Amino acid sequence: MQFSTTAVNVLVMMAYAVPGIILIKIKSIGQESIGAFAKILLYVCQPCLSIYSFNKANYTPELWKSMIIFFFMSILLQLIMLGLMYIIFKKKYQKDASYRVCTIATILGNVGFLGVPLLEALLPDQPNAIAFSAVFILGMNIISWTIASTILTGEKKHMSIKKVLINPAMIAMIISLPLFLTSTKLPDEIGNNVEVLGKMTTPMSMLILGMRLALADFKELFKDFKVYIVSALKLIVFPIIGMAVVYFLPVEQYIKATMIILCCCPTASTVLNLSELYSTGQKTAAKLVLTSTLFCIITIPFLLMFVNPG
Repeated sequence: MQFSTTAVNVLVMMAYAVPGIILIKIKSIGQESIGAFAKILLYVCQPCLSIYSFNKANYTPELWKSMIIFFFMSILLQLIMLGLMYIIFKKKYQKDASYRVCTIATILGNVGFLGVPLLEALLPDQPNAIAFSAVFILGMNIISWTIASTILTGEKKHMSIKKVLINPAMIAMIISLPLFLTSTKLPDEIGNNVEVLGKMTTPMSMLILGMRLALADFKELFKDFKVYIVSALKLIVFPIIGMAVVYFLPVEQYIKATMIILCCCPTASTVLNLSELYSTGQKTAAKLVLTSTLFCIITIPFLLMFVNPG
């Protein structure tokens, strides 16, 4: 993929953050409003995006087989990265909660809100690529509510099977999969509405990012050396591991490219949500989400230079 093409697409997406910055700076919207926008994104836009992506894909046995392989490979990649982070930070886990936050920040990427628009822009001739992102998100959600929650809190009791089964991504998958497997398409009127709501994901997520950037203390943001290490691990090391693993996958080239693009995504706000839920390392989580998102403007175009889109 050409550096310039990828860089332009990333910058165009980041431009959606500008209205969010302006709205906060001129005090048209307060900090307390960000949560409401985030809920619309999580409970409306992202599920609709998943349903839309499967509605757009055409079922074949080969595609279904590739999705199953992709699902297990996405989980394997996250487990490999977790193992690496445990080796790096294991002596500091008990003493400092921020290192536990750093660990999960290297695997939980902004796949839905940034990865999907990247796939649409960089793989325009591969509509099925978006459906693979929904599969990746499903695996990431399973990790989030089991292993990631246990790492963050240090207690196994916070593993939640209920939250694995009842969350927006899983509910969207429960709706989408039967339709996909039976080659049933949504009626045009419903499908069009779902598509519009799903495609709100990118501008809405960037708008929220802009609001958070407007409220950030940049002097404090870049003083913590850990954010540089973790951003490098998430934005460079994780995608390189992804490249090595998918090289051996028995799937089409565009599916391999999809996996690598999703691995390149910065730390997701899911990390911040989990840290707030368990009252653990919230400041570190907020720093990691913002800094990795800023750094990905450089790392994504650079890394994708070495990816064949198929």
